Amino acid sequence: MGARKKISAEKRKEALKTMYFAKLRNVPSSPRKMRLVADMIRGMEVNRALGVLKFSSKAASSKVEKLLRSAIANWETKNERKAEDGELYVTKIFVDEGVTLKRMRPAPQGRGYRIRKRSNHVTLFVDSKNTNDKN
Repeated sequence: MGARKKISAEKRKEALKTMYFAKLRNVPSSPRKMRLVADMIRGMEVNRALGVLKFSSKAASSKVEKLLRSAIANWETKNERKAEDGELYVTKIFVDEGVTLKRMRPAPQGRGYRIRKRSNHVTLFVDSKNTNDKN
């Protein structure tokens, strides 16, 4: 059984070499707020998505914009060339729940109200349109 797990890990490493992504971990905002921003740019062309994020009033959009720039840079590094206009698209973006910090706030009559400070992890995949047509 150990050999079987090793083979699947090797396949996963090979598959990751052809994927272009960036991860943002432990962002101190709730996943629900971050998903609103992620939904805005899902499936968009990257230059248009950068414009949408730049002029969005959401606080999380600046973090996603930086993440998108990182994913584009990762694509350019792996392909050893600059991305052309209209070539790259946000293929997948998802937000997972991170660690929740539990805090107490003083409340009336000696009680304590629980405060949950949520965090999230964002994963963003970019790829060119012609690669998406093959799948």
